[in-house]
Amino acid sequence: MNPQPEKTKIIEVSAAVLQRDDGSFLLAQRPPDKIWAGYWEFPGGKIEPGETAHHALVRELHEELGITVDTAYPWLTRVFTYPHATVRLYFFRVMTWSGEMHPHEGQQFSWQHPTEVSVDPILPANAPILRALELPPLYAISNVAELGVELFLARLQAKLDAGLRLVQLREKHLARDELRKLALLVVAMAHARGAKVMLNGDATLAQEVGADGVQLTATQLAELNERPAVDWCAASCHSAEELRKAETLGCDFALLSPVLPTQSHPGAPHLGWENFAAIAAGSSIPVYALGGLAHEDMQTAWQHGAHGIALLRQAW
Repeated sequence: MNPQPEKTKIIEVSAAVLQRDDGSFLLAQRPPDKIWAGYWEFPGGKIEPGETAHHALVRELHEELGITVDTAYPWLTRVFTYPHATVRLYFFRVMTWSGEMHPHEGQQFSWQHPTEVSVDPILPANAPILRALELPPLYAISNVAELGVELFLARLQAKLDAGLRLVQLREKHLARDELRKLALLVVAMAHARGAKVMLNGDATLAQEVGADGVQLTATQLAELNERPAVDWCAASCHSAEELRKAETLGCDFALLSPVLPTQSHPGAPHLGWENFAAIAAGSSIPVYALGGLAHEDMQTAWQHGAHGIALLRQAW
């Protein structure tokens, strides 16, 4: 028996994550006359023949909300199979827009925060997007090797007080006992400010010290067949193949590097922004750009499909 055509054909859809400065985003409730009526989703709609995903986004938001998109960055692409159809959702983060927002189709809207979503039910395809929105744009990687423990902890406290919310503890020169002591301090400091801590390469130690997750090395990523039992799992990637493996493994996000020449590996090959964008395009999980970057590269990273940037020396 042949599959039903509507189930085999992929419906292409653009979806908008409209974000305000306070981190909140807009959800819309599907109207009574549509399938999955009453469910909440990100605004958007089908991509018409001859349209790009971006063009469809701009058109749909104008038709649905009465706004004009000023700044929208490509973000995630997810394929989801519903009982009635399979959809490919191209998510954009819409950062600025003009015009007074109001529902043109009579639907309900609600501004929500990633960790405090109060509307229900959410359309099933959107659950991973809500989790991805918990991740901040800046991912700071520790640099105890150069700064020393005392100075690093002082700078970490200052950055946490200033709003840093995601830290990777990566200190390969430390013995495990020393790393454990440092990790306990870092986790306590970070959690007091509502920040997450990822431990590089050691899921067991991450669990021992109460870290939020593990950052897998590229070698570990290649060897693993199942995701470690941690709340958050990330992977260090250097190619499209490694990024696909991170998605398959069920990682929550990935690092993709090196984007630009780095101080630690002078003369080594690097991706460049165009190659970064080509690899990150179509990723179903957030991708941080890493390698030779500074704070002022954030917008460039967004323009090329990154969730944000990861910094080592420049973070502190």
